[in-house]
Amino acid sequence: MRGLDFTLGKYEQLCSTIVDSGYEVKTVRDYLADARSRGPYVVILRHDVDRKPQKAVDMALLEKDHGLSSTYYFRYTRDVFKEEVIRKIEVLNHEIGYHYETLSKARGDYRKALQLFQEELLALRKIAEVSTICMHGRPLSAWDNRWLWKKYDFRQFQILGEAYLSIDYSQVTYLTDTGRSWNANKVNIRDRAYARSQIAVQTTDDLMELIRSKALPKMCIQTHPERWDCKFSGWLLQLVKDNLSNLAKCMVFHLIVARRRKHSRTESDEYGVPNTTV
Repeated sequence: MRGLDFTLGKYEQLCSTIVDSGYEVKTVRDYLADARSRGPYVVILRHDVDRKPQKAVDMALLEKDHGLSSTYYFRYTRDVFKEEVIRKIEVLNHEIGYHYETLSKARGDYRKALQLFQEELLALRKIAEVSTICMHGRPLSAWDNRWLWKKYDFRQFQILGEAYLSIDYSQVTYLTDTGRSWNANKVNIRDRAYARSQIAVQTTDDLMELIRSKALPKMCIQTHPERWDCKFSGWLLQLVKDNLSNLAKCMVFHLIVARRRKHSRTESDEYGVPNTTV
């Protein structure tokens, strides 16, 4: 596994680099809760648990060993919503958040989507404290789950913030492993912050070098734990899945671009305006 990217060993190197660099590490909740407590150099650590929740436990344990706390957003699906996993990660001093996708589930029915949101959030809150939420992209869905907040206000559910909508990404550089690269824009359909603060970084080694240089005062580093394996067989299987997924999403990306050109619509019209950013 030595020399391969997107392994648990490589993620451990990333954690060590963050700690050694002197960046202050924040969960999404802590970053949003008190702007006065932020230092000059901040990394927000965030993970979207889309599948294989045990991989999230492996990552959470590794972070705990490095004295780091991060945010884990869980989908409400049979394969991901595992009570024992969620409790274990929270006990390790990490934040648990809700990875909602109810507008896609409700096929664009806003009223039904809000009801599903309330029900699923309540189920998660029976297991863990939940202060922040984050949409799940569902790239093949016709609906962006963030659109739900064009009609409603997530704050009515005692939610502090939404990870895409409540952070000012003109001040925070957003970096994600979506597409098995830190610079996979053409296969990244919805996992975007839509701000000028994005920067081209290809490999995790590139990312670590960027952190060491301290060229960026504030960053949000977002990963999908199922992508970071500690066994070669699992790593290889995920590589094949990611490549097939990237091919499909690349086709979708080109269709979306063509449709936007046809209708002369901007990204800001497509995805709406953030509620409150800090």
